[in-house]
Amino acid sequence: MSSSDLKSWPIFRLLEPEFVAQIHMAVVYGTMGNEALIMTKDKMVYALGSNTSGCLGTGDMHSTLYPKKIEALCEKGIKTFAYGSGPHVLALADSGEVYSWGHNGFCELGNGSTNQGLTPTPVNINLNGKHIVDIACGNHHSLALTEDGEVYAWGQNNCGQVGSGISTNQGSPRLVNSNLAGKKVICITCGQASSMAVTENGEVYGWGYNGVGQLGIGNYVNQVNPVKVPGLMGVRIVKVVCGHTHTLALTDEGMLYVWGGNSYGQLGTNNKTNACSPVMLNVPEMGRVSDIAALHYNHISAAVGDGGRVFMWGQCRGQSITSPTVTPLAHLHEVLACYSSSNVMHKPLILCADEELNILDCMRQAFDDPLTSDLMVHVEGKTIHVHKAILKIRSQYFRTMLQDPWLENSQSVIEHDTFSYIVYKAYLNYLYTGDVDLPPENALELLNLANLYIEKSLMRRCIQMIKHGITVLNVASLYSTAIEYNAKELEEFCFKFALNHMTAVTQTENFARLDEKTVKTFICKAAQSGIFKT
Repeated sequence: MSSSDLKSWPIFRLLEPEFVAQIHMAVVYGTMGNEALIMTKDKMVYALGSNTSGCLGTGDMHSTLYPKKIEALCEKGIKTFAYGSGPHVLALADSGEVYSWGHNGFCELGNGSTNQGLTPTPVNINLNGKHIVDIACGNHHSLALTEDGEVYAWGQNNCGQVGSGISTNQGSPRLVNSNLAGKKVICITCGQASSMAVTENGEVYGWGYNGVGQLGIGNYVNQVNPVKVPGLMGVRIVKVVCGHTHTLALTDEGMLYVWGGNSYGQLGTNNKTNACSPVMLNVPEMGRVSDIAALHYNHISAAVGDGGRVFMWGQCRGQSITSPTVTPLAHLHEVLACYSSSNVMHKPLILCADEELNILDCMRQAFDDPLTSDLMVHVEGKTIHVHKAILKIRSQYFRTMLQDPWLENSQSVIEHDTFSYIVYKAYLNYLYTGDVDLPPENALELLNLANLYIEKSLMRRCIQMIKHGITVLNVASLYSTAIEYNAKELEEFCFKFALNHMTAVTQTENFARLDEKTVKTFICKAAQSGIFKT
């Protein structure tokens, strides 16, 4: 999204265009979406809005229609923000340091007191020497994730959401131990008064309020310690997000599981019945899911399905949408801006520069334009209109081909028969726009082209596409292809995926087709990883 898209949030509409053009990151929060934080490209941090409970961090309780600088955060390299419903706010710096301010009636600032914070202050108690990589907030509690995979929690604990084994409020960060001891956590998220964590091996743990089954543990009993979600055996979860009282979980194969409160249809199960155990959503129209979003402020759910299409369901502008519904939107952020009862963001929005997008718009218009092109490429009897200058600028392959001594340089038509039309057009379009507009099933052929034309960046894009499409059935074939193209990142990803689904993968036809050398290499690596230890 670009800075011009900020008009989707009313709080930004009074900002001067010159200021908007300098915005790098922004987040909107508050009960009515009436508070916002902004970081500009020069790492200055600003706030605007109603300043409930001093949540703007400007040092006073005054509201402001226009951006006011937060001196304590300027030039700190803020990576992300998280916020509660007080609201209290957390900021995470590049240094791994956490800052807190705002409402503190339940110790949610983690400073050992219940005094309201008007200025961002480092959260030092028990976090000194810890490099924090992620933060999350519930209504009145906070979580922090270290680079070592430890989870610290503090704040309101009436339902056990801090995971301390008791139900009294926690005034400063405390290590969430118990069932998480010795496990490396990679993802944290908070509901209204619940907490969830995902470990590196794809297990999910929940603790806190469980009145409508939002912990997914098969009952409706609050938990003061982390409890493993038992209904996800055989799948590997990579991301979990929480709504007010519901939970979404995404697997490494793009499947979506849901559980918890469903009074507004936010589970997407075509009914309004709560679920205390994970339910897999089977929505053919949505296909493989690549990203999900929800927020403890509301009862809405969103997901990105096949082809980048964005779906939403739950409480949408006063309506209860009980099944995933495709939207005309391009980004998850727009779902909350357009359909949520409060125009807030589920996470900070990182913006692209308008100048870059304007240039790309011109390039997009020029691609396959017969009025301006000076070269036609024929593939499978179809014509693609391009420009020699752009091809030479963007591609070493064409730079060499279109040099003066080469015959092609004097021609206005080039015949091509090595790759399919859809793949070759996608490659040429990539040279113009930097986008890869191609169905996932054609990514392997494009990877072959990128390898042949020595397009390193395109190879990386293809690998990302392929990674999103990896399944138990095709991983062995993709592993072999990665070795053939010397795509080390894809090779390692396929290997780890196969290792996590070892029994199923070794029984597939694609695994049986692997050549003897590849199988030996795979088995040796698997043995070194300890997969055969008993």
